[in-house]
Amino acid sequence: MNILEHRALRGPNFYSRYQAIYMRLDIEELEERPSDKVPEIAEQLETLIPSIYDHRCSVGEPGGFLQRVRNGTYAGHMVEHLAIELQNLVGFSVGYGKTVDSYDRGIYNVVYRYRDEATGIAAGEAAVEIVKKLYHGQSIDLQPIITHLKQVRDAHALGPSTGSIVNAAKARRIPYSNLTEGTSYTQLGHGVKQRRFQATVTDASGIIGHSIADDKEWTKQVLADAGIPVPRGQVCYSYEEAEAAAEWIGWPVVTKPLSGNHGRGVTTDIGSVEDLRSGYDAALARVRDDSQAVIVESYIKGEDHRILVIGGKLVAAARRRPAHVEGDGTSTIQQLIDQENADPRRGVGHENLLTQIDVDVQTERMLEQAGYSLETVLPKGEVALLKSTANISTGGTATDLTDEVHPEVRFAMERIGRLVGLDIIGIDLLAETLSVPLEQQSAGVVEVNAGPGFRMHMSPTHGTPRPVGEYVVDMLFPDQADNGRIPITAITGTNGKTTTTRLTTHILRQAGRSVGMGCTGTVEIDNHVILRGDYSGPAAAQAVLREPTVEHAVLEVARGGIMRRGLGFDECDVGVLLNIASDHLGERDVHTLEDLARCKTVVVDAVKKEGGFCVLNADDPLVMEHGTYWSRGEIIYFTMDPENPALSEHLGNLGMVVTVKNGRIVLLRGKVTVEIVEVNDVPIAFEGHAPFNVQNAMAAAAVAIAHGLEIDDIRAGLLTFHPTPAQMPGRTNYFEADGVRCLIDYGHNVPALEALEPLVRGLAMKRKIGVATAPGNRRDEDLQALGAQLASMCDILFVYETDARGRPPGDTSRLIHTGAESAGHDCQVETIISEQQAVARSIDEAETGDFLLLLVDDIEGTTERLKGRSFPTKAEIARA
Repeated sequence: MNILEHRALRGPNFYSRYQAIYMRLDIEELEERPSDKVPEIAEQLETLIPSIYDHRCSVGEPGGFLQRVRNGTYAGHMVEHLAIELQNLVGFSVGYGKTVDSYDRGIYNVVYRYRDEATGIAAGEAAVEIVKKLYHGQSIDLQPIITHLKQVRDAHALGPSTGSIVNAAKARRIPYSNLTEGTSYTQLGHGVKQRRFQATVTDASGIIGHSIADDKEWTKQVLADAGIPVPRGQVCYSYEEAEAAAEWIGWPVVTKPLSGNHGRGVTTDIGSVEDLRSGYDAALARVRDDSQAVIVESYIKGEDHRILVIGGKLVAAARRRPAHVEGDGTSTIQQLIDQENADPRRGVGHENLLTQIDVDVQTERMLEQAGYSLETVLPKGEVALLKSTANISTGGTATDLTDEVHPEVRFAMERIGRLVGLDIIGIDLLAETLSVPLEQQSAGVVEVNAGPGFRMHMSPTHGTPRPVGEYVVDMLFPDQADNGRIPITAITGTNGKTTTTRLTTHILRQAGRSVGMGCTGTVEIDNHVILRGDYSGPAAAQAVLREPTVEHAVLEVARGGIMRRGLGFDECDVGVLLNIASDHLGERDVHTLEDLARCKTVVVDAVKKEGGFCVLNADDPLVMEHGTYWSRGEIIYFTMDPENPALSEHLGNLGMVVTVKNGRIVLLRGKVTVEIVEVNDVPIAFEGHAPFNVQNAMAAAAVAIAHGLEIDDIRAGLLTFHPTPAQMPGRTNYFEADGVRCLIDYGHNVPALEALEPLVRGLAMKRKIGVATAPGNRRDEDLQALGAQLASMCDILFVYETDARGRPPGDTSRLIHTGAESAGHDCQVETIISEQQAVARSIDEAETGDFLLLLVDDIEGTTERLKGRSFPTKAEIARA
C-alpha cells in the first residue's frame, strides 16, 4: 500500500460536514485480495485491538465492522477503522469515517475524523502499516505504536490551562484557532468580536499589572501601601547584603529571585547562614533579567494558599502543600518517591493533573535538614517534605477550599486584583486558614502571578474541581448569547463568484459595515488589499476572520479549496450557489456534474440551521435539484423568470424570491412585491445586455436582504458598483479607446463564454477580435469545446498559453486552436504563445469600429497597453 495524499480538511468538505483527515490510498496488489481471502484476519485484528469490536460500521451493531472483515472488505476500509480506533486509544474520542473508491483501480479515498491534526495524520500512517502486516501475516507490537501516538499527541496538545479555556469556548460554540504554531497563543471568536490570550494572559491584561506581578518588590510596595499584609523584606544585590538583611529581618527567612515565577528559585524557612548561601544561589540562578537581584524576606509560618481572581471575582482557592511522601515503615524515601511518581495522574511538566517529583538539590537539602536521606526508611505515618515551595509544577498537591473563604478574605483578594490591574491573577497567600480575616492571624501575601496555572483548581488532589476555564470565557464574552461570531457569507458556483463576492462586499460597505473579503485575486480588509493571489479557499477565510476590525466576512469559495482543505470555517450565515456547469471536471475525483454539484453544495450545507439563509439560482436545474436538497436554513431564490413555476409553492409559503419584473429587480414575498432597482440603472448589467450580471446583482441583493439591510442601502450599492478594473478587476471591464470597444474578462470555460456572448454581440459593431486561453488542467474535450465557442463569437482569434498545469508546452493552445478551426465558423485563428504578444497582436490588428474581447490574466498590464492607444480608421489603413 502507498499513501498518495494525506492532509487535514479543516472544516466542511466534500466528504463530511465536519473536519476530517483525507487520505488517498493506493492499495496496489491488495485490490485482488479482499479481507475474506486472508485467513483469520478478523480474529487477529480483534486480538490486537479488542475495542475494535465496538465499531458498528454499516451493519449497525457492535461487531459490525469485524463482520464486514470476515465477509470481505478492502484494505482501505480497514485503514479507516484502525485510524479511528488508534486515536480513541490515545484519548481522542472520534467515530466518523468513510472510504470510497475512486475512478482509478486500487485507489481509495479514506476519510476519518480527528481531534488533533498531527495525531490524526500519525494514526492514519500507523493504520496503514498495521493493515500491511495483517495482510502479510507479520507480528505486530501495538505498544510502541501507541507510545509514539501519545508522544505526537503530547507534543501538539494544549496545556491544561489553555485547554480548559478552549474547551469552555467550544461548549458555548465560540470558534477558536491557534495563532502561532508551537505556542498557546489562541484566538477565540472572529473578526471584531475576537478575543486573544496566551496561556492565562488575555489581550486585556495590563502591561503595568504584568510588570508589577513580575517584580516582587514592586508588588509588596503596591500592596503594603494599600494595607494588604505582606512579609517584611529587602532587595539584595550581593550575598553580603542578603546576610545583613536576614539579620535585620530576623530568622527564619525566605529567598527568591526579584524577577521570577512558578516558585522557581524560592527557598523557604531558612534558619542559618549556611542555608542562606544555598538559598541565595538558588534564587540568583533563576533571576530572569539583568538585575541580579534577590529578595530576602521574613518567613511567615502558615499554610500556602493560591487564590484565583478572574474578572475581579474570586473564583477558586486552594491550599497547596509541597511535594512530600508519607512513610509506610518499610519503604525508603526513594522508593516512596517512585511509588508516588507511578500515580497515573502524575506526568512530565503540565501534561497531567499532577507533576512528577524530581529529586534535585533542593530535595536533598530538605531531607538533610530533616535528618533524612533518600535511603531512609520513614516510620509509618511520618511525612518528609521534598520541596520548599508548594507549586504543582514541582510536584506539590492541592486541596480546594473555595467554599471556606471568609467574606473579608474574599474582599481583600478581589481588591488585590484591582490594585495590581490584572483581569486574571493568581495570589500566593500564606495564612493559617482562609476562614478567618487576615488581620486576626499570621498571614501575608508573598507573591502575585500574571499568568497563573489552572491545574490545581481544575483537578485538585482533594476537594471540588472548579470550572475556571468557563470563568475566563464568561469574562471575555459576558453576554451568554454572544458566541464571538461575525456574519459570514460564502459564495460559490462555476461562474460569477468573484463578481458576486465583490458586489456583495460593496453593498455591505455602502451600508456602513467593515468588511473583510477573500476572492480570486485578493484579500481585502475594508477596501484595502492586504494579500494578492488566488484567495478563493480556506486561506482567505483564515486571514479575514483573524482581522480584528472585520464586522462581516464575504468569501468566494472555489472547488479547489473545498477539495483540498475544506471551507476553513465551520458554518456560515449565508451560503450562495450561483450555478453548476462543466469546469475542472476530471480533477480530484470530480468527474461528473453530479460530483461537481456535491462539491459546490458543501457551501449551502454549511449554512447554520437557525437564522441562516441559502441563496439559490432557480434558473439552473442542477442548483434546483442539488442545492435545494442540501440547503439548510431559509432559502431565497433568484430568477430571471418571475413566473417560474418551480417557485409557486415557495412563494405560497411566504418564501422570498428576487427576480426581474417590468425591467426592475424586485423582491417577491407571498403576494407582496418590493421594487429594488431598475435593471438599466445597474452599471454591471450593461442595460440588460449582460444577463449573467443581472443574475449576479440579484444574488448580491438577496444576500443583503438575508443580512437585514434596508432596500435603500441595497439600491445604493447596486447603483454605485461599476465594471471597472478598480471595482471589478478582470470581470467585464469595458471601455472605449479611440473608437475601439474593449471588453476585458477572465472567462476561461464554455459556460462563462456562453453567458458573455449576448454582451459581446450587443456591444460589437464590426469585427470581433478575441484573445483567449485556459489553464491546462481542463480535459482535452473541454479545451476543444472552448475553442469552438470562441470561434462562434469572434472573427479573429489569437490563442495564447498561460498555466500549463502539467501539460506539455503548447498542448493547451493547440487543443483550443484545433477546436476553433474544426467548429466550422468563419473565424481566423492564430496561436501566439505569449499573452503579451497576443494582446499586442490584437491591438495592432484592431481599427476604429472593431471590438476587442480580451480574456487575459494580466488585467493591469493589458489595461495600461490600451490607455492612450490610437487606432487607425479603414481609410487611414488604405492610405497607408
